[in-house]
Amino acid sequence: MKAFLILEDGHVFPGRSIGSARETVSEIVFNTSMTGYLEVLTDPSYSGQAVAMTYPLIGNYGICLEDMESERPWADGFIVRELSRMPSNFRSEDTIQNFLLKYEIPGICGIDTRALTRILRESGTMNGMITTDENYQMEEVQKKLAAYATGDEVSQVTCKEKYVLPGDGYKVALLDLGAKRNIARSLHKRGCEVTVYPSFTSAEELLASHPDGIMLSNGPGDPKACGNIIREIRRLYETNLPIFAICLGHQLMALATGADTYRLKYGHRGGNHPVKDLNTGRVYITSQNHGYAVDPDSLDPKVAVPAFQNVNDGTNEGLSYIGKNIFTVQFHPEACPGPQDSGSLFDRFLKMMEVNKDA
Repeated sequence: MKAFLILEDGHVFPGRSIGSARETVSEIVFNTSMTGYLEVLTDPSYSGQAVAMTYPLIGNYGICLEDMESERPWADGFIVRELSRMPSNFRSEDTIQNFLLKYEIPGICGIDTRALTRILRESGTMNGMITTDENYQMEEVQKKLAAYATGDEVSQVTCKEKYVLPGDGYKVALLDLGAKRNIARSLHKRGCEVTVYPSFTSAEELLASHPDGIMLSNGPGDPKACGNIIREIRRLYETNLPIFAICLGHQLMALATGADTYRLKYGHRGGNHPVKDLNTGRVYITSQNHGYAVDPDSLDPKVAVPAFQNVNDGTNEGLSYIGKNIFTVQFHPEACPGPQDSGSLFDRFLKMMEVNKDA
C-alpha cells in the first residue's frame, strides 16, 4: 500500500505503508541510533512524535518484548528507509511489522531518510502527516499540520498509581514523568527498594514515605508546560534529601530553581552523543532523547553550576547544585541498549544516600 509523509514546509515523501494504515499528525524527529528501535518506540519521551530512524535497515533482529521500556509503544509514527521483514535473532519473538500492526502505529518505509534528516537539521523539527490517502488535498493537510500541537504529554504517559520494586537497600522514590523501565531497574539491581509514583504526586506524599533519595525521571514535551510538577519539585529541592534527575527531570529541577529552558532546533536523539564531565575532563559517549535544553546563562551561580557539556554543540548536559545533595543530567545513564559509560552515576547517587544517612 502506498503511503506519504507530508511535512509542514511542503515536502512530500512517497513510500510504502507499514503498520497501521490510519492517518497520523505529529512532530517529526530523527534518531541516529543503529540499534534499539524497540526501546525507541516504547520510550514515553516520544509521545506526540513520529520517529525517523537514520540507520538505513531497521527490524533485522526482530522484536524481543523483554527490551520494551514501558508496557506499550508511545511513538505516534515510525519512519524508515528499509524494513527487514525476516528477522534473524535467537531472542526474536515477532517482527516489527506485526508489532506496529498490533499497537496500531502508522509507519512508512522506502523513503530517503537521509534527505528527510537534512531537512530537519536545516529547517528544524516540524510537524508532519503520515497518510495512505492517495487523494489527499495539500491545502487541507497544511491546515491540520499548522493546527497540531503537543498537549500535556506527561499526564498521558505517567503511571496511574504507585507501585513498588522491593529491595533490601536504600529506599528511593521515583517520580514517573514518563520513566523508562531501565531507570527503576538500574536502581533495583543495586539493591534499592524503588517506589514509583505518578507525576501528579505531591511532594508531601513523596516525603511522607521517608525515602533515602528521590529520582526524577525522563519524560516527553515542553518542560515549561509542567507548572504544577515544577512547584512540587521546588518543595523537594528545599529538603536535604539526595536527588538525582534525568532528562526532563533535569530540566524541571532547573526551572524549579529559577533557571530557564529553551527549545533546540532539532534536538538530540541517538546513542552516540559525546558529553564532557567538566569536573574531571572525562568524555562519555551517551544516549540522548530530548528537544529542550537548560540555558546555562540563566543559572544563578549560588544555586547551580554546569557539570556536563555536550561536546558537539556546547549545550548544557547536567548541573550540580550548590550546598545540596542534588545533581542532574540531560543524557540517559540507564540507556539500554547503548553506551554504558555513564552508568556509574547511579553508584554516585547511592553514595550520596549513604553519606546523607550517616550524617
